[in-house]
Amino acid sequence: MPETFLIETTLGNITVSLFDDTPLHRDNFKKLVAENYYDGIRFHRVIEDFMIQTGDPLSRHDEKRMLHGTGGPSHRIPAEIRHANKKGTLAAARDNNPEKASSGSQFYINHTDNAFLDGQYTVFGIVESGLDVVDAIAVVETDFNDNPLQPVTIKTITSTV
Repeated sequence: MPETFLIETTLGNITVSLFDDTPLHRDNFKKLVAENYYDGIRFHRVIEDFMIQTGDPLSRHDEKRMLHGTGGPSHRIPAEIRHANKKGTLAAARDNNPEKASSGSQFYINHTDNAFLDGQYTVFGIVESGLDVVDAIAVVETDFNDNPLQPVTIKTITSTV
């Protein structure tokens, strides 16, 4: 049975399960959760009918707002591209690199089916409950960088096992 996690946000809770066939991404996420890495991190890129993105530690700081989306650990995770970008799936963000290696911490939740991303990003989990919270986050008011004007923050993520 896949491991599940509770993502507590300022707009409500999202429960996700991680896929066993993306072990590098699963284990990286579990490690970061165990370290409380995501506590206090904001959703820094929110686009209705596309996705909501989080995982950048720089997003904890208002004074670094123009850098939101550029931070994270220095390591990348090798691509494990096996699943489609369907509504409610979790996928690892990445910069433009030919190996399609993923960010060490940033991930997004698809707000709709995004087939055009298939084969480009590693999808490593799925929302089990809380799609209404994903919907609520996706419609918050944002600035020209798609960064919410009022912060939407991850309070904490915990394993539900």
